Amino acid sequence: MPAITASLVAELRAKTDAPMMECKKALTEAEGDIARAEEILRVKLGNKAGKAASRVTAEGVVSAVVNGSTGALIEVNCETDFVSKNDSFLAFVKATAELVAAHNPADVAALSVLPYSQDGFGPTVEDVRKGLIGKIGENMAIRRFKRYAGGGHLASYLHGTRIGVIVEFTGDEVAAKDVAMHVAAMKPKALATSDVPAELIEVERRVAAEKAAEDSAAAVAAGKAAQSPEIVAKRVEGSVQKFLKEVSLLNQSFVKNDKQTVEQMLKEKGTQVAGFTLYVVGEGIEKKVDDFAAEVAAQVAAAKGQ
Repeated sequence: MPAITASLVAELRAKTDAPMMECKKALTEAEGDIARAEEILRVKLGNKAGKAASRVTAEGVVSAVVNGSTGALIEVNCETDFVSKNDSFLAFVKATAELVAAHNPADVAALSVLPYSQDGFGPTVEDVRKGLIGKIGENMAIRRFKRYAGGGHLASYLHGTRIGVIVEFTGDEVAAKDVAMHVAAMKPKALATSDVPAELIEVERRVAAEKAAEDSAAAVAAGKAAQSPEIVAKRVEGSVQKFLKEVSLLNQSFVKNDKQTVEQMLKEKGTQVAGFTLYVVGEGIEKKVDDFAAEVAAQVAAAKGQ
């Protein structure tokens, strides 16, 4: 079994807000698998173990550009919050979003070779990125982007520079903008329940089943009758269905009026949403603290040597 280091415990605590000892126990039980340890904590501690799930250590900026039915959302990461406010870094992010919208690159590699010059660096996006790393003294990387073109209308919303949303819609622009703000606040995983990724459903079903099993074992220990397999199955399915409604945009309670769902609000406004993209800076990035400084230092040194 891999060693359960202090840094690994600290990483799990930062992701879950669970007590340090509970994190260590969960990591030990999971044999160092941090994703599995998160599931174990959710079974033992319920929602308390998930309240910090959106916390991330990576810094950076999300930027959006919309021009009619063409638009792009992009995330570019850096090492510190200080650099995420740097004018040159912000100009680079804005320019890359515009390049995505204008040229439709297939991926980050294709975006990196597009013509672009800034701050005396160029002639490509990648040359500017490397130049800014050397100039600012901090690693930065284009992480991901999403482009829309030729479909419906687009509405975008940026919450500061850390959360960005683009919504593709037909109908009322104000309603679509409200949906974009709702997405930024409530962070749905999918448009409808049928679109929720199977792997997320499987994790939720597994957590619900383990929680039901623990509750049943606790009841038996207290001298009560164990729940029948049928009742346990219904409990698990009920938990999964509740989860699906909570993470699908159309089924969520609308933030501006919790008496109606987003779907009901859109119907009232004669509007349809075809899809959305939500980026939260650093979301999903898992990077060990003790490796990060060395990696950045190596990349900066390499950039300066070119």
